[in-house]
Amino acid sequence: MLAVIAVAVGLVLAERAYRVFEVQFAGAILRIITTSGVFVAGERETVYFGLSGDTPLGLRMTPECSSAFMLLPLLLVTAAMLYFRPRNAKRLFTSLAISAVVVILVNQMRILAIFGLVNWLGVDEGYYWGHTLLGSMVSVLGGAIALVLFVWLSTRKPRAERRAA
Repeated sequence: MLAVIAVAVGLVLAERAYRVFEVQFAGAILRIITTSGVFVAGERETVYFGLSGDTPLGLRMTPECSSAFMLLPLLLVTAAMLYFRPRNAKRLFTSLAISAVVVILVNQMRILAIFGLVNWLGVDEGYYWGHTLLGSMVSVLGGAIALVLFVWLSTRKPRAERRAA
């Protein structure tokens, strides 16, 4: 339990480094799906794309756009559940790992949505729809799905008990 709390505290203290990881990850994905030029400025937590076109754009990963703070509730719920049910540690850690991956990938999907809409609708409209509307919806729904998935995975009965019933 204390280790999970320590990870949560560490995530808060190192959230800038985590944001650098997120933009590096986004840059790696964008390099795979586009030939229009991608540059990651880790020290600025920014990924630039569309560099060979007329309307390049840089997305800066701010604290409120990072998945770091979406991971904190999962970590804190895991710590609380470990306190009350330490014998379920393996299931809780598995549930946490799966849900954390979902949260991280959802945030990457948000960046990809912005990228796609900027390419389709242009910088002004694409950024507005991709970041403000669709991006926020993706984050909220993805976070909710990750939390429901975590609770479902961590509280369901073991396979042997389900078969016996």
